[in-house]
Amino acid sequence: MPTPTVVLVHGAFTDTACWFGVVAELQSHGIPVVAPPNPLRGLVSDAAHVASVVSRIDGPVVLVGHSYGGALITMAGTAENVIALVYVAACILQEGESLSDVRDRFLATELENSLRHWTYPVPGGGEAVEVTITEEAFPSLFAADVSRTVVRVLASCQRPLAVSAFEEKTTAAAWRTKPSWALVAGADRVIPPDAERFGARRAGATVVEIDGASHAVALSQPTAVARLIRDAVQAVG
Repeated sequence: MPTPTVVLVHGAFTDTACWFGVVAELQSHGIPVVAPPNPLRGLVSDAAHVASVVSRIDGPVVLVGHSYGGALITMAGTAENVIALVYVAACILQEGESLSDVRDRFLATELENSLRHWTYPVPGGGEAVEVTITEEAFPSLFAADVSRTVVRVLASCQRPLAVSAFEEKTTAAAWRTKPSWALVAGADRVIPPDAERFGARRAGATVVEIDGASHAVALSQPTAVARLIRDAVQAVG
């Protein structure tokens, strides 16, 4: 079997830059990597976008999702050439479940009180609502273990998430038939670590936990994140 291609799916409030260190680590070990932009417009449509990226890749794929991206790979991972899933400080949903369902099951983090709401135009006229994290709350909430200089840039360059994405239901759970790995960020203040542990346990994932890691663990500890992904690649490849 050829070496699987790793497809990295970022989450809300960030972009592909969150994967730079992880990409460099994987490439240094000869692993092909694709890190597509995530539209952040809706659970179902975003998952379809990820699936379209996967469909263009010849050969096996290990699909990796951070945060909201975890919910997307759960659906997009049903593609035939996806052979493993890796969740990084992620939402791991089951069929018929929404992000709001997970939020309601666990104690709310500070996230909901730190969101700024915006409107944006939608096709056909009208407006919809999207959210970002306030710049004041972003450093401690999202990336407490990342340098202050980098965090200030990240806070200014946020990608907003459509509010409608919180209520959409997943249509499939690829982890039921595909092996999975999960990294729990022990000091995550965006997704409660207990929610990450619950999802990983329900999916039967191989779990690694990093104490003190923030939600931005892919930025703060790219070597550890890449190591988990390499473990998955080696196990299935």
